[in-house]
Amino acid sequence: MSGLDTVIEGVLLGGVYALFALGLSLIFGIMRLVNLAHGDLVLLAAYLVLSLTTAFGLPLAAATLVAVAAMFVLGFALQRLVLQRVLGDDILPPLLVTFGLSIVIQNGLLLGYGADSRRLQAGAFDAASVTLTPGLSVGLAPLIALVIAIAAVVLLQLVFYRTSLGRAFRATADNPAIAQLMGVNERSVYAIAVGLSLAVSVIAAIVFGIRANFDPSIGPARLLYAFEAVIIGGLGSLWGTLAGGIVLGLAQSVGARLNPEWQILAGHLAFLAVLMVRPRGLFPARRP
Repeated sequence: MSGLDTVIEGVLLGGVYALFALGLSLIFGIMRLVNLAHGDLVLLAAYLVLSLTTAFGLPLAAATLVAVAAMFVLGFALQRLVLQRVLGDDILPPLLVTFGLSIVIQNGLLLGYGADSRRLQAGAFDAASVTLTPGLSVGLAPLIALVIAIAAVVLLQLVFYRTSLGRAFRATADNPAIAQLMGVNERSVYAIAVGLSLAVSVIAAIVFGIRANFDPSIGPARLLYAFEAVIIGGLGSLWGTLAGGIVLGLAQSVGARLNPEWQILAGHLAFLAVLMVRPRGLFPARRP
């Protein structure tokens, strides 16, 4: 049964990584922007939920709704006021700006919350488990994270292919100049995309904050896992991002089973192996 345990653990861990990566994949698929501040923005969402539940005493569900709205507004404003000014054919300015934003967020969180590790409290939900078969149980929190990741991909796919906003997303991603000639407001589309990306990051932040401790310095590590999941799955593919997260989770789970010290290394090796065999990822897409 240990082999089955390892596979289930890896798939559930992959669901968490997929949640981290969805926002990054969304922005790249629409804007062709690599957001180096993505991990720190997820961390910012975690601290926002922490403040809402502790300082203001909101239940976790209510805090989640408030944080989703707040992060969407932040993403919309961030795109209109900062990122829009550096978008263009040269990829270096957006990279430098998002790198600087990462440093600002890290230092702001350190100043506001200190260097101590924090954790979101979910009561009995944190330790709850579901019995699959006699002798085999899985944690409820990671199981729900996987379900949410799948639901988020399905919902985003419906938005992209069943709504006028989705048509604007795809048109702008394919050819911004032609999309503007057809009446699509590129700035608004990009701003909504960034807002949607940060709104999704709230769910990733809550799942992560319940599962593990966090502090202001771990944003870049979360970015690395999200980036690997996106690359493994294929740039611009949301289903590929989910698959990439699961591949990464499985690799880490198998590595940890062989030797606990190999867990992180095994994930990086899987990332390298996929790039060697399929440089564009497992399921590359031209459009999100």
